[in-house]
Amino acid sequence: MPKKVIVAMSGGVDSSVAAALLKNLPAGRQGRRFQVIGVFMRFWKSPQKGSVERWNRCCSLESQQRAKEVARILGIPFYVFNFEKEFKKRIVDRFLEEYRAGVTPNPCVVCNKEIKFGLLLEKALALGADFIATGHYAKLDMRCPTGHRMSQKLLRAKDDNKDQSYFLWKLNQNQLKRVLFPVGDYTKPEVRSLAKKFGLPVAETPESQEICFVPDTVNEFLAEYIKTDPGKIYLTPDVQYRKHRVLGCHRGLIFYTIGQRKGIGLPQGPYWVKEKDLEKNLLIVTKNEKDLLKKELFFRDANWLAGKSPKLPVKLRAKIRSRHEASLGVLKKDNRFIFDKPQKAITPGQSVVFYRGRELLGGGIIC
Repeated sequence: MPKKVIVAMSGGVDSSVAAALLKNLPAGRQGRRFQVIGVFMRFWKSPQKGSVERWNRCCSLESQQRAKEVARILGIPFYVFNFEKEFKKRIVDRFLEEYRAGVTPNPCVVCNKEIKFGLLLEKALALGADFIATGHYAKLDMRCPTGHRMSQKLLRAKDDNKDQSYFLWKLNQNQLKRVLFPVGDYTKPEVRSLAKKFGLPVAETPESQEICFVPDTVNEFLAEYIKTDPGKIYLTPDVQYRKHRVLGCHRGLIFYTIGQRKGIGLPQGPYWVKEKDLEKNLLIVTKNEKDLLKKELFFRDANWLAGKSPKLPVKLRAKIRSRHEASLGVLKKDNRFIFDKPQKAITPGQSVVFYRGRELLGGGIIC
């Protein structure tokens, strides 16, 4: 009997090609390897503003129609799962809470853990599926760490420019053993070529790298849901006089993040955001970009994909942003990582993710 796999289809080229690859695997003695089912997930969206309908980018009506059309072309069943309430509570509300606490969160990491590889997987298993599949650029490999117990090893994708393993550090073995990443062995140009080969109308679908539930800009979204408290902007202490200098006023600390240069609103720049004093409601900026460099960070809420941390201390590479180059350093026992070379704008609330070679070992939240 073929294994049943539910493919999360967003209407984009990556998930569409993932479904096509699974559907078109070579047939063996037992027929096709997978029975493929397409699922479109509906998430929360901002309420309509005046006469303007504001859609979540991941689940607009246009995206749903594209996914449905791809499923029709592939000849696979297609369903819509409504996760609006769960998405609002677990992703959007948490996103706002983190900003109120003065940090800069990464909602995509939480969404992968809670929704795409959480709720979707739970529902898929309840419906008798063996696996779920997504269009993430990542790879899986089997290993046998102790005795005969098999576990999954998560690897960077073939395409380093599109690799999305950074966003998957919160997953665990129970999730990974039920997941497939069909496009992980392809580059983005190869995926677009495959879409054309399979006759899918999504080959040139543009990519969106914005936060899916934010209809305009992050600052506009935050202003709509969080009461702001303006305060003073200080220049970092003068080396000679050892004192702060007031430069102006900020709109509210939620609108700024560490390392930010644009949008501070000060003349005679450039200035960079160096830190935020939540207790005194102060935004502290610098005119020297080197002030943003640090060698050390602490993290919380660690998760290790193998179920336990590597033997510490250990030399690893770490990423502090998705587009950040993984940099060498030493992981210590007190949830501390020390880089060999200083890194720019280490930002509380973002994820630090640890790699050994191309394997993702785990990660945590920078504090």
